[in-house]
Amino acid sequence: MPKLKTKKGVKKRFKLTKTGKVKRAKSNKRHILTKKNRKRKRTLAKSTTVDKAFEKKVRSMLAC
Repeated sequence: MPKLKTKKGVKKRFKLTKTGKVKRAKSNKRHILTKKNRKRKRTLAKSTTVDKAFEKKVRSMLAC
């Protein structure tokens, strides 16, 4: 049986926390930032956790 390879794109986008949750960055922080207010940009800079519905799928792609 061959080993499962880690999906490199997923490895770059997601990290695991100490408690085992999957951490991700928020979207909409790349361009067109002039029309977004300070508060919105500040909250977009913070990380968040992956939704329960997708957590299993992301974990399988990480294959750790």
